[in-house]
Amino acid sequence: MKVLIVGYGNMGKEVEKALVSRGHSVAGRIDVSGNADATTLDDKWLSSCDGVIEFSLRDAVLANAQLYATAGVPAVTGTTGCLDLMASISSMVEQHNSSYMYGTNFSLGAHIFFRLAEAASSFVNKIPEYDFMLHEYHHKHKKDSPSGTALSAAERILNASTRKDTIVPSTLDRAILPNELHVSSTRGGAIPGIHTFTLDSDEDTVIIEHSARNRHGFATGAVKALEWLIGRKGFYTVDSFIDEILGGSP
Repeated sequence: MKVLIVGYGNMGKEVEKALVSRGHSVAGRIDVSGNADATTLDDKWLSSCDGVIEFSLRDAVLANAQLYATAGVPAVTGTTGCLDLMASISSMVEQHNSSYMYGTNFSLGAHIFFRLAEAASSFVNKIPEYDFMLHEYHHKHKKDSPSGTALSAAERILNASTRKDTIVPSTLDRAILPNELHVSSTRGGAIPGIHTFTLDSDEDTVIIEHSARNRHGFATGAVKALEWLIGRKGFYTVDSFIDEILGGSP
C-alpha cells in the first residue's frame, strides 16, 4: 500500500515505522505544524495514495473525512475525542460509498483488556459486595481527559452491568451513586497509557490492567486495520476489525 499519513506527531511517526516494517510505502505526510511534506490536505495528495491513516487534531477530523469520502479513499482514523462526530462521518461515507474506520485504540492488548473488563463486570452482577471503577494515566501532552480508550472501556463495562448505567468522568465532590461508574484520569510525565479496571469489596480487590510500553502497538494496529479496510465499503469501528482476530464479544 501507498499510505498518506495525516498528522505527523508522535503517533504519525510511529505509523510510518509500522508501515515500513510491514512492507508498505509512505505517499506523503500532512501536518499543520509544517514539520511534514505539506500543511494542508488536498486532492493532489489523496489521488497519490491507496489509503490514509490519520492521527491529527479533533478540529480537522470532520473536514478531512469529507475529503476522504469525496475522493473515495479508505481512511483509518485514531484521533481521540471524536466519538460525537461519527454519526455525521458515517452519513458522508454512506453517501459516497466510501470506506472509513474509527477507533479510540488500535492496540490488540487494549481490546483484550476491554473484553476482560466487560466479562468481569458481568461476573459481579449477582455479587453486590463488589463495586468497580476505572482509572487511566497518560502523558502530560495528552489533550483529552478521560482518554477515548477509557470511555470505550466504560461503555463496554456498562453494557455488561445490570447495576451501573452512568459514566461520571469528572472529579467528585460528593459520594458516588450506586448506578454511577467513576472514570478518573491522571496526566503527567511520558506515560504512553495505563488503564486500570478495579473491582473492590470489603474482603479483597481484583485489578485488570493494560499498560502500554510504547506507541508501537497502537501504530501497528492502525496499519493492520487499513490493510483490512481496503477492498471494503462502509463505515466501521475498530471492533469490526478486532472481532475477526478475537472473535465476537464474550
